[in-house]
Amino acid sequence: MHRPIVILLVAAAVASCGDRRPSAAAGLTDDFGDPVATAAAPARRIVSLNPATTELLFALGAGPRLVGRSQWDRWPDSARLVPDLGPALGPNVEAVLAARPDLVVLYASGGDRAAARQLRAAGVRVVAVRTDRIADVRRAARLLGIVTGDTARARAVLARLDDALARVRRATAPLPHPRVAWIVSLHPLITIGRGSYLSDLLDVAGARNVYGDDASPSPMISLEDLARRDPDVLLTGPENAARIRASAAWRVVRAVRRDDVRVVDTMLVGRPSVQLGAAAASLAGLLHPGLAPEALAP
Repeated sequence: MHRPIVILLVAAAVASCGDRRPSAAAGLTDDFGDPVATAAAPARRIVSLNPATTELLFALGAGPRLVGRSQWDRWPDSARLVPDLGPALGPNVEAVLAARPDLVVLYASGGDRAAARQLRAAGVRVVAVRTDRIADVRRAARLLGIVTGDTARARAVLARLDDALARVRRATAPLPHPRVAWIVSLHPLITIGRGSYLSDLLDVAGARNVYGDDASPSPMISLEDLARRDPDVLLTGPENAARIRASAAWRVVRAVRRDDVRVVDTMLVGRPSVQLGAAAASLAGLLHPGLAPEALAP
């Protein structure tokens, strides 16, 4: 879920002059820095090989145009009806081409560069986007709005997302911000750094990431270093929480001795998506149990 990647910015994001007309913008590039080819009409047969972009495309009203997804793209529920084309990273290019797409959306990782080149050589439009941070999700939504021909829908989706995040931030701003470590794997021991949207969510939800000084999305750490950083709270998934609580070795961490290991809703927070506002509200309620639910409600 959290893989270190080279940071490549979208060089231009140009709004189309019409809400449902194809973009005529020149110089538009994706997160590989590659040109995004314009077309005479918005994409009609789309393959999306990233859970975040698949969910975004459904939110943009382009779900019926999806003709392929990766094995991990399961949200919303209707995405499961889209043909499964296999892996998201290092995809089967032949299977993708067999779906006859006019647009393929890839995750902008180094392992997908070869697939992007092959697909473009076959005459298919490719958009590679990063979805590591909340800002990345916002850029991806704008770019997908352009290539699907509905920039108005993209603006509306982003407005709802921004409003939800702002509401949680306002509710938690005056509260004490606990120092938190979020454990995503035990073997090897991996936490989240500031390169992850999960660290962004902690900030919105009124907490401080004790590994916020690490630029990586998912740094590998030692138990000794975790104990030295002394977080007030540990966040993790249900299986990891049970193992941590049962382990004598983990008692070197003060939060474990105090039984302050809190279980996150992994189905909600486990992907960067249009549900980021709900994910932030869930975390805020977990980190600030006294916070009135109506303060977080839309």
